Amino acid sequence: MRLTLTHPSPELTRFARFLTVGALGTVLDFSLLAALKFAGLPTLLANSISFTAGVANNFTWNSLWTFADRRNGRWQARFLQFLLVSLIGLALNNAIVLLLETPLGALIGNTDLGYAPAKVIATGVVVFWNYFANRNWTFK
Repeated sequence: MRLTLTHPSPELTRFARFLTVGALGTVLDFSLLAALKFAGLPTLLANSISFTAGVANNFTWNSLWTFADRRNGRWQARFLQFLLVSLIGLALNNAIVLLLETPLGALIGNTDLGYAPAKVIATGVVVFWNYFANRNWTFK
């Protein structure tokens, strides 16, 4: 019997890279959100700023690494497409965070921290929107 290792499919590799970049962007996003909330900013403003910082990080690394084989020299157009996808993602993210912040805060017994589990859920939903929209439109 011979054991052979196969290479993962290019799409699986691309998705793994996307998730890695997204994880780094998420750490940046969550860290900045917590710092801004600690500084007293309202949730909507703090979440919008932190999400935007994550988007800038993700565009850079997805362009240079995840979708490097799909670069066509039109980075400005790609950035505008990525920004549009991200703004829709931000709207979804904000809607989910604001919708779930109060009930989840009540559920965990700390209304001041309800944004944290709400943000985790929002991120889990929005990651799929971002990947498929960027893969099929931005980095087509």
